[in-house]
Amino acid sequence: MFTTISLADDADGGSAALYTKQETELFIMNCDIDGDMENQVEMEEKTRLINQVLELQHTLEDLSARVDAVKEENLKLKSENQVLGQYIENLMSASSVFQTTDTKGKRK
Repeated sequence: MFTTISLADDADGGSAALYTKQETELFIMNCDIDGDMENQVEMEEKTRLINQVLELQHTLEDLSARVDAVKEENLKLKSENQVLGQYIENLMSASSVFQTTDTKGKRK
């Protein structure tokens, strides 16, 4: 299938290998897979980050909606408190129990 041939002319004194076409294709495929794996890892990381950003955007939208609802509820309660305060004030002014009396004049 393949053989390793030592080359004496080689400048670094190493050896050169002859590979079959299948091995060369396998090597190229492995390089492609490594490149694809790096791309796949990058894509997975990008996808994860995009999903995280989208989740944070939805959370922000939910919080903004909640703040708006609380503001509306606060205004409604303030208005109701004003109405109740005015009602209580009117009741107190109409009732003789809450009227100031001159106790000094009655005792003499």
